[in-house]
Amino acid sequence: MFGNKRNVTVIAEGLKIVGSVTAEGVVEVDGQVEGEIHCTSLIVSRDAQIAGTITADRIVVDGRVDGPIKGGDVILKSQARVTGDIHHRSLTIEKGATFDGRSMQTQGSDGQYAGGGKRRSQATDSTAEAA
Repeated sequence: MFGNKRNVTVIAEGLKIVGSVTAEGVVEVDGQVEGEIHCTSLIVSRDAQIAGTITADRIVVDGRVDGPIKGGDVILKSQARVTGDIHHRSLTIEKGATFDGRSMQTQGSDGQYAGGGKRRSQATDSTAEAA
């Protein structure tokens, strides 16, 4: 989905990680994570569950996330269930996804989300369920 498969870390179905996950490249979560995830790109599969903070430049969610998302380009697929605020450069919510939290658009001069620094932001309170 994000290109080069050589640098992909998979948290497999049936695996539960409690603690922080930091990885270069793409992380695909098919299992469960309780804690923080920091990576370049994150894929949260349909049956995956994450409870904690996510920070990545590109994030695709099709499973469940309970906690804040801090990303550049964020996509909530049709089966996504997100409870928590989303800080993003761009946000796409597909029909069928649910999102309970605030959406805050952030923009940086480097085009990448680093979770800090000076940013211009526009906040919107939203509880959205795409129908």
